[in-house]
Amino acid sequence: QVQLVESGGGLVQAGGSLRLSCAASGRTFSRYAVAWFRQAPGKEREFVAAIRWSGSTTSYADSVKGRFTISRDNDKNTVYLQMNSLKPEDTAVYYCAVDRLPYGSTLYSAPIKYEDWGQGTQVTVSS
Repeated sequence: QVQLVESGGGLVQAGGSLRLSCAASGRTFSRYAVAWFRQAPGKEREFVAAIRWSGSTTSYADSVKGRFTISRDNDKNTVYLQMNSLKPEDTAVYYCAVDRLPYGSTLYSAPIKYEDWGQGTQVTVSS
């Protein structure tokens, strides 16, 4: 099991930037892909971005492509989500989660493929 703690959320004006962090402890974090999801009030949890265990491959939702960047530092057991050009529709609680299987070659966008969810960090973008 991996324990994940998200941080870095906050209130920002439209067009601003935030960097979220997902810090991990527990089983060998560097062996697993990690994804960011978000959930706005009254909406389903949606995929934002994912990064392969090695950091060599990334995947993004169309809604954030070109604005968000996912990265990881396996020495620090941390995955980051750099969010630029934020929009009010980016407002949500952001969660990170770990792939169920190690050394995966596929980056999934379905929440069911991930486990060990963090508690989330709130991002609010004002217009």
